[in-house]
Amino acid sequence: MNVTTLPASRQRKAQQGAPRSGGRTTGRADEQDQQQRRDYLINGATALAPEHETTKAGAAPERHASDTKQAPRLRVAPPAPVSAPRAPFVALVLVLVLSGVVGILVLNTRIAENAFKLDALKTKQDSLDRDEERLRSDLANKESPVTLASRAKQLGLVPSRTPAFLVLPDGTKLEMPGPSK
Repeated sequence: MNVTTLPASRQRKAQQGAPRSGGRTTGRADEQDQQQRRDYLINGATALAPEHETTKAGAAPERHASDTKQAPRLRVAPPAPVSAPRAPFVALVLVLVLSGVVGILVLNTRIAENAFKLDALKTKQDSLDRDEERLRSDLANKESPVTLASRAKQLGLVPSRTPAFLVLPDGTKLEMPGPSK
């Protein structure tokens, strides 16, 4: 156990009214308090324990007149060490991290699957667009007058030379192709 008294240089500074931290100087009212501090022993392990005066073996402790008038000085004790269980916290963090990683993997898998489906649908759409264009072209070709005339000739149809007119009871005239000669 390491027990020491205040160093002599510190005792001299206290007597001279040397500045403390913050730049303030001690006054005459604090000299008795400083004298009491010099009389106590300092131990780092028991610095916050109640202060006791040490005396020589067999001698009664000296009492100052100020000791009987003043109440003992109270000191702030350090907070009690808190030992929180670490296992549940570590387990919670691991569960959160693992669920996040699994969630990201599932999300990436779904995105990749949808990308393949989208590519297949685009390919199918291109094929259907080409088929639609080919069918429109075939229809336009078959509707042309040249193709219609050649197909009619193959079926044995002939063009009419004189049109026929029908007069309806209401007075309108309809033009009808007449019989071929």
